[in-house]
Amino acid sequence: MTGDDASANVSQGSYPDDRHSFSSDDDSNAVEVTFDPGNPYRRKSSLVYNETANPRLATSRSKPSATQCLVHQLLEDHRNDRRISPHRNQSSNRQEDVTTEVGLDDFVEPKGKAVNNHHANTSATEPESDVSTEAGQIDEKSWRQAVRKSKHDLDYHQGLNSRLLTKKQLTDMAWGVRELSRRLGSIRLKFKARSIFLLTKAYDHELIPKTRDVAKWLLSKDRDVRYTVYVEESLRNNEDFNAHGLLEELHQEYSSAGLTDGTYSKGALDNRLRYWTEKMCHKRPQTFDFVITLGGDGTVLYASWLFQRIVPPVLSFSLGSLGFLTKFDFGEYQDILTSAFKDGVTVSLRLRFEGTIMRSQKRPAPAQLTQGESTEEKAPQRKRDLIEELIGEEREDEHTHRPDGTYEILNEIVVDRGPNPTMSYMEIFGDDEHFTSVLADGVCVSTPTGSTAYNLAAGGSLCHPENPVMLVTSICAHTLSFRPIILPDTIVLRIGVPYDARTGSWASFDGRERVELTPGDYVTISASRFPFASVQPRGRRSEDWVNSISGKLGWNTRQKQKNEGYKPWDK
Repeated sequence: MTGDDASANVSQGSYPDDRHSFSSDDDSNAVEVTFDPGNPYRRKSSLVYNETANPRLATSRSKPSATQCLVHQLLEDHRNDRRISPHRNQSSNRQEDVTTEVGLDDFVEPKGKAVNNHHANTSATEPESDVSTEAGQIDEKSWRQAVRKSKHDLDYHQGLNSRLLTKKQLTDMAWGVRELSRRLGSIRLKFKARSIFLLTKAYDHELIPKTRDVAKWLLSKDRDVRYTVYVEESLRNNEDFNAHGLLEELHQEYSSAGLTDGTYSKGALDNRLRYWTEKMCHKRPQTFDFVITLGGDGTVLYASWLFQRIVPPVLSFSLGSLGFLTKFDFGEYQDILTSAFKDGVTVSLRLRFEGTIMRSQKRPAPAQLTQGESTEEKAPQRKRDLIEELIGEEREDEHTHRPDGTYEILNEIVVDRGPNPTMSYMEIFGDDEHFTSVLADGVCVSTPTGSTAYNLAAGGSLCHPENPVMLVTSICAHTLSFRPIILPDTIVLRIGVPYDARTGSWASFDGRERVELTPGDYVTISASRFPFASVQPRGRRSEDWVNSISGKLGWNTRQKQKNEGYKPWDK
């Protein structure tokens, strides 16, 4: 391949030896959801009653899919191991095998896709697919396909968001992820990493030279593996990164060692330094084997934002301010990376939330008056009530809300007043119950990982990242009694703007995407099926977290009580 051909491929965001194509992200297995037709109180676009019959789950692939995240690959391995050893005793299976959880043992379609048996192999790049190229997944098309079916035809295959799981399925899914995370904390994972994703602040002149050093070290002739390094597209012509100069230095290094043929040629070396874009992360996340971040907690959050579904293991070097998520010292990056690639890594699965915007739909226009019928004889149209629409009886021919985008977040989802000068009026629902009405500047729903961020600033509790909970904290509530609450991660939380609110509200996801909620809209929040795989240093994680909040936030820091000259009184 000539240099011009290689440049043409690079400019189009593809490379000749990529192992996965754009269409590889289109999965052929799906989950089928069946609603109980005898239940008059079905969930409104958010959750299915626990009493409903469990969905019929499609058979999983015989081998791990290229589009599966770390959790699903490991669960699939456990399932295959169980097939090989069918004579385990029942108690051993109950303790060791976590793949029997409903919704975990079977592969699930990507969010935002509704696929039937006739179109199971439709390419993700074809017009029928609604895979979003932006952050988050738009699932309105799948919703529209669903509402066209009658009540008796609702057993279709569709992409299953966690907000659509039954209570039992959501509980089993969350328990399975926690159990797997507990096991991963005591083992080291060895895997073949060849495609390395480097993430840093592209505008930080102090971090770009460090990123260049890491890229040069990975591409050096001294590495046993010929790594392919991906850096951000904006660094292609960056003067501080100097990609052309970097490749020239590597060429001289290889030439001086007599390595100029085959995989060591100039063209092969140039092809090992590549550039990623957000579109590439959203469409082909399985291209990358390992992620290295250089920065602070914000850089780690950006990595979570880029990889909305599949998250490669993320190793974070501490080059920011606080660094609750960055555990490794950059001064020792060569030894740390050598050990990670050679000896394996310890991975912590951090809970993420799935947030979906639900838009209120206009009611159909009232029927025209028939001849001779007066307006007095016409029944008055009732005012719309958000509480009634979300937890009341649902009619088959009336769909009050439609989904308008789904996002995976690592820190928090905040619903606030935005630019409005007055407070926001919001309703909070949990599962099939109305919790409370809130008049405040906003509400922060945080993951355990995000408890030290906006949640802390709003007066919420600190929470260990391994706790399976949701933290709900009000922001300047106009009441004396709204205390922060902690809910289990098996709840589907919904925060909406009532129809009679004076103003709308705004929802933000990890501080990046900001969406306006007009009266009648709401956002659903549930535990995500795709946790964030964070590489941890050796040692006790609980002790490390306590040291972090003590050293970086000054938790329970005070002067010691003096004891000089103290002695008991003489009797």
